[in-house]
Amino acid sequence: MAKTVKQGPAGAAKAKAAKPKLPKAKLPKPKLKLSKAAEAKRSKPAEAKPPKPAKAQRKSAKVAAALPLPATLPAPEMLRAPRALSAGASALQPYAVDGAEATVLDTLWQTVESRRQAGDTATSHSARLLSRGTPKVAQKLGEEAVECVIEATLGNRQATVLESADLLYHLVVVWVDAGIAPAEVWAELARRQGISGIAEKAARPKALVRAANTSKLP
Repeated sequence: MAKTVKQGPAGAAKAKAAKPKLPKAKLPKPKLKLSKAAEAKRSKPAEAKPPKPAKAQRKSAKVAAALPLPATLPAPEMLRAPRALSAGASALQPYAVDGAEATVLDTLWQTVESRRQAGDTATSHSARLLSRGTPKVAQKLGEEAVECVIEATLGNRQATVLESADLLYHLVVVWVDAGIAPAEVWAELARRQGISGIAEKAARPKALVRAANTSKLP
């Protein structure tokens, strides 16, 4: 019988080292086919982007845009004042209404006062406005005054007439809320007839000046 010879550690190492190593096969990478548009885009050189303006330049551009237009440029159409009408011409032609005279303010005051007494806030705008208190009544008068000033400043004659009517209505509402009858205002206007404006200003009560905390009253 043949005897098997056991190899020592050194012999096993030599046998392992003698085992040949097979080289790893490198597979070729598949080439992707690009479309004609993609190939043209790929071959086209990249365009240089314009540099962004500095922060200071952008800020100066915004400031320049906010400044008013030079005097040589024409004004916008909405801000251009219309041609002035001749003296005595009506802004609303033809405009003829029965009872269109100053006494309409007395009639308006009586109407607003009757609405206040009735207190029907569901159907009467005057009653609803009066029910909201004096601050709201005074606020509405101020809003209408500003709107009338704007239209007059822009030279919109017809709009000034309309806003003046709104202003007078809300002034009458203020009178009703304060318990002032139109006759009291008419009496004060009659008292000032023939009196110089400078003299009238000097004769104002000192308490009014102290309450206003200024001597520069109109």
